[in-house]
Amino acid sequence: MSSSTSDKISGAANQVAGKAKQAVGKAVDDKELRAKGAVQEAKGTAQKAAGHAKDAVSKK
Repeated sequence: MSSSTSDKISGAANQVAGKAKQAVGKAVDDKELRAKGAVQEAKGTAQKAAGHAKDAVSKK
């Protein structure tokens, strides 16, 4: 598996996990869990972007 594919898969997983943490945090009124979820979701977004960037560079 290429590193760009790995980045995109890990990114998607972190986005999903982050969104889930935020939802649970909202349901139980846990601001810290919501914040951790937001950070994890942002990390996932960045990972996916890095994977797409690697693909773009390798195609040139």
